[in-house]
Amino acid sequence: MPEFFGALTSRETWALVHGMTLGALFLLAFGGGLASLYSLRASLVTEEGVQERTRRLRLGTTVMAVVAWLTVITGTFIVYPWYRAGVPVGTTDLTDYPKAKLVADAATAAWHNFGMEWKEHIAWMAPFLATAVAFAVAYYGVQLIRRGEIRRAVLVLFVLAFVAAGVAGLYGALITKAAPVA
Repeated sequence: MPEFFGALTSRETWALVHGMTLGALFLLAFGGGLASLYSLRASLVTEEGVQERTRRLRLGTTVMAVVAWLTVITGTFIVYPWYRAGVPVGTTDLTDYPKAKLVADAATAAWHNFGMEWKEHIAWMAPFLATAVAFAVAYYGVQLIRRGEIRRAVLVLFVLAFVAAGVAGLYGALITKAAPVA
């Protein structure tokens, strides 16, 4: 294992697990799930192919929902408290206090006042929407191929889950760049 992995602090490791592992896994898996849902049409797939794709879609959307939940739970309950940590009276070095570091400077205050406030709320939409998608795929299964209106509704929920996770991930990366939770 490269030497730099040993140099990560506990906070950096959790931030890496939260954003670059779980969050990235959700966002990357979206492409495969979107293609699978979109191409689930009778004219494109044999009956045997429908069965195989439906099983894969059930598994994939369930795993994506679980990953989305793990991402927001680790962010909310592990990484986020370090971000919001209160500054002891008399502290002048704000390096270990990301929120305080951002709001102390007028040039970066908007990263917290808008970016973090928006991120912490929109991020929770992703697992709810991903769970709705997983439920719909599990419930309707092969009917999705014949029920285009339901498949389209599931696609809309799926895209909304991606957008919510993408916005949260983008703000998270930009905020971490400005004030890391090291």
